[in-house]
Amino acid sequence: MIEAVGLTKRYGAKTAVHNLSFQVRPGAVTGFLGPNGSGKSTTMRMILGLDTPTSGHVTIGGHPFRGLANAPRQVGALLDAKAVHGGRSARLHLLSLAQLGGIPARRVDEVLGVVGLQNVARKRSKGFSLGMGQRLGIAAALLGDPQVLLFDEPVNGLDPEGILWVRNLMKQLAAEGRTVFVSSHLMSEMAVTADHLIVIGRGQLMADMSVKDFISANSADFARVRTPDTEPEGREKLAAALAEAGAQVLSEPDGALRVTGVPLPRISDIAHDSDIRLWELSPHQASLEEAYMRMTQGAVDYRSTADQKAGLQQPAGPYGYAPGAPQQQGWGAPQGNPYPALPGEQPNPYAQQQPQQPAMAPAVTAAPAAPAAPPAPPAPEAPDAPVDAPVSAPADLTKRDSEDAR
Repeated sequence: MIEAVGLTKRYGAKTAVHNLSFQVRPGAVTGFLGPNGSGKSTTMRMILGLDTPTSGHVTIGGHPFRGLANAPRQVGALLDAKAVHGGRSARLHLLSLAQLGGIPARRVDEVLGVVGLQNVARKRSKGFSLGMGQRLGIAAALLGDPQVLLFDEPVNGLDPEGILWVRNLMKQLAAEGRTVFVSSHLMSEMAVTADHLIVIGRGQLMADMSVKDFISANSADFARVRTPDTEPEGREKLAAALAEAGAQVLSEPDGALRVTGVPLPRISDIAHDSDIRLWELSPHQASLEEAYMRMTQGAVDYRSTADQKAGLQQPAGPYGYAPGAPQQQGWGAPQGNPYPALPGEQPNPYAQQQPQQPAMAPAVTAAPAAPAAPPAPPAPEAPDAPVDAPVSAPADLTKRDSEDAR
C-alpha cells in the first residue's frame, strides 16, 4: 500500500504539492487524475524517492522508498519511457536493470514476451516508435515482479490494440492483489480501467473515492428525449412545454433533447398532454469526463480562448439552441459556463465565462469622390542604351530567323 501524509513540495516560491494525504490500496486500479501542472508527476517522484518532500512523508508498505530492501523487487515504475540509452538494445537495457536489481536473466526474456517486443529484442531502442518505447518501459516496471506498480501515462503512443492490452494488464495485476497506481489524461480509459480515483488540483486533494461515487457526486442525471425526425415542429413544441414546467432543455447534435430538472414520468406526461409522439425517452448518467471537467474547471491553469467567429454564428433560439446549427453538449446553457452548479451548490467563481461579442461598428457613409487629377505629362524619352547593352530583336524577326533555320 502507498500512503502519503501531509505531503508538501515547494520549488522556491512555487508550491507544487500542498498538504496532500491519500492511500493507494492493493487489489484495485487507482487512477491519479488532475490538470496539467496539478502536481501529479511531482507526487509520483516523491513516492519513488526521486524528490524529497518539503514536509510530510510518503511510504510504501510502511517504509520510505529509499528504505526498502532491494526496491526493484518490490516497486516497479514507468515515469518516462524515454529514459533509455538509445544505443542499447531492448534486451541489453533490461538485462542491465536486472543485474542491478539481482533479478535472474531469464526474467528479461519473459517480460519481453509479455509486452510483445521479443521480435525486436536485439534492436537498438533509438529506432523504437513511441508505442514501442512505452512497451519497453512497462517491461522494465514488470521486471522484478513487484507488488507495487506506478505508471505515468502508460498508453501514450499506443494503438487501439496496445491500449486494450494495457487495460487488461492493469486489471490483471490488480486482481492478483498488487497495488496499481496509474496517472492518465484519458478519461475514457480511466472510466473502464480504474476502480478508485484520486483527483488533485493545484497540488491539493479534490477527490478520493470510487469512480461511480465520483460521477454521482459531480454530475446530474438527465433524460434523453427524441421526437420523430419528420415532425420538427413537435420538437420545438415539446421543448417549450418542458421549459414551462421548469425543466432545463439542451439540444444535442443528433437532434435529441437533453432534459434535466424533471423526472422521466413527468416528461412522458407532458409529451402526452401536448399530443407529441416520442421515439426515445431514456435515463442517462454523465460520463467520467464530464464529471471530471465539472470538478476541475476552477483548477485549470492553461485555458484556450474561444473563437467567436463574429458575424458567422447563428443566434440562439428561445430554448438555448439555434435550429440547424451544431449544438454544444454540457450541463448548462450553451452560452457561458457549460458546467453550472448543481441545485443547492454555490456557483464556481473560477468558471470561464464566454466573452461578449463586440457590437457591429456603425455604418460609415462614403464621402463624395474627389475630382480626377489632370493627366500627367508624357515622360521624356529614355537616353540611348550603351553599345554593349543587349538588344532584344523584334518578335517578327525572331520568328523569321527560326523559320529560316528550319
